[in-house]
Amino acid sequence: MGRSQDKLDKMQLRQNYRNLWHSDLMSTVTADTPYCCFSCLCGPCVSYLLRKRALYNDMSRYTCCGGYIPCSGKCGERKCPQFCLATEVCLCFGNSVASTRFMLQDEFNIHTTKCDNCIIGFMFCLNQIACIFSLVACIVGSDELSEASQLLSCLADMVYCTVCACMQTQQKIEMDKRDGLISSQPMSVPPAQQMSRIDQPVPPYAGYPPATGYPQHYYPQPGHGYPPAPGYPPPGPGYPPPGHGYPPAPGYPPPGPGYPPAPGYPPAPGYPSKQEP
Repeated sequence: MGRSQDKLDKMQLRQNYRNLWHSDLMSTVTADTPYCCFSCLCGPCVSYLLRKRALYNDMSRYTCCGGYIPCSGKCGERKCPQFCLATEVCLCFGNSVASTRFMLQDEFNIHTTKCDNCIIGFMFCLNQIACIFSLVACIVGSDELSEASQLLSCLADMVYCTVCACMQTQQKIEMDKRDGLISSQPMSVPPAQQMSRIDQPVPPYAGYPPATGYPQHYYPQPGHGYPPAPGYPPPGPGYPPPGHGYPPAPGYPPPGPGYPPAPGYPPAPGYPSKQEP
């Protein structure tokens, strides 16, 4: 009971994941067409390779169906994990595909989109309807109903194989992204950097280039100064150089030693004067 509750809690937690698949089920055919065709033709082989790759080629970590079913860990996986995985992908193909999908979702916090949920739900509903029609055809014994159930079962099998192939291609693309085989953003060569020199009046720009279309005005750096305006003669030799000051003007006496201190005021009447000791 506790293990079933843990699985339910994990399923609810999986719905709160924020990351998305690198490619949804609708675009996997165009994203990697050769691998999608390979998955359609040999689904168990692809499921074996994907599970092994999801475990980082470390088969000591292998558990039957990823630990999502009651018999996981009780099938002798520790003794011969390769044989157990081959048995899983052949006898429980659907569970092997779903288990690898759940492992990647838990590792990268990926939640399934509504479109993917609709496709997977349609596949399950079609399989259930085909099973019900087959049971009804066996009970009733009608030839027409039996042919209809066979056609519906064939359609359900085609949808099942197609959706499983798309899911496997989706897992392969996600692991390609994990292993760095594809990048989410194209890489570009960084621009060449320049070093500023002392003899340059304006240092080279850094970061964004200057806006084009407008004339760039030159502003001299501090210390360069402005050239003298044409038409004015240079200053004559009679002016002292700046910083030496000007001599005092003749005819004014130097300032006196100061003013004498003001005499004191007599004490106000009615108050005795302070007796000096």
